[in-house]
Amino acid sequence: MPLTDCADSELAVLALAGRQAAFSELMRRHREPVFRLVRSHIGDADEALDVVQECFVAAFAAIERYDRGRPFRYWINRIALNKCRDWGRRRLVRRVLRFALPLDAASEIAEPDVAPEVAIDDARALARVTRAIAALPANLKEPLILTAIEGLSQAEAAAVLGISEKAVEVRVYRARKALAGTAEVSQPKS
Repeated sequence: MPLTDCADSELAVLALAGRQAAFSELMRRHREPVFRLVRSHIGDADEALDVVQECFVAAFAAIERYDRGRPFRYWINRIALNKCRDWGRRRLVRRVLRFALPLDAASEIAEPDVAPEVAIDDARALARVTRAIAALPANLKEPLILTAIEGLSQAEAAAVLGISEKAVEVRVYRARKALAGTAEVSQPKS
C-alpha cells in the first residue's frame, strides 16, 4: 500500500520503525495547517517557518509518545503551541538580534486586477489583524486560532488545549471582544 493511502497512526508506526518516508508523508499532510497555526500565533511568517521546522523536529524526536488512539493533528498542534510559547519566551532576545528584512522581501508582484490603493489597504488591514491576534494573551489567542483560523470545532480545540469546551467558548468570545475593541481604537476618525 502506498504511504499516501495510510492513516496518520499507521504512518507514525512506520516512522517509529525507521521509515523516514512515512514521517515525510506526515509532514506533507500537516505542514500547511501547522504553519497557519504558528503564523497566526506569532504574527510573522518568516519566524513561523523556523518554529514549524522546530515543531516537526520535536515531533520526529518524540514520535514514540504519540498516542495512536487520538488524531495526529491534535498531537502536532499541541507541539506547535508549545513551540510558539517557547518562541514567545525568547522574543526579547530576538528583538535585540533582529536585522532588517532583506530588500528582496519588498519585491512582491502586485495582482494586475487589483488597484494599488486597494492592495495596500488590504495588506495594511491584514497586518493590523495579524498583529492584533499575535498581541492577545496566549489563553485567548490559542482557542481563537484553533477555531476561527484552523476550523476546529470547540470540542476539538478543547481536546488540543486540554481544557473544557465551555472554556474554549468563553475564551473565543473574550478574544473576539478584545479584537473588536482593537479595531475600534485603530479606526481613523472621520
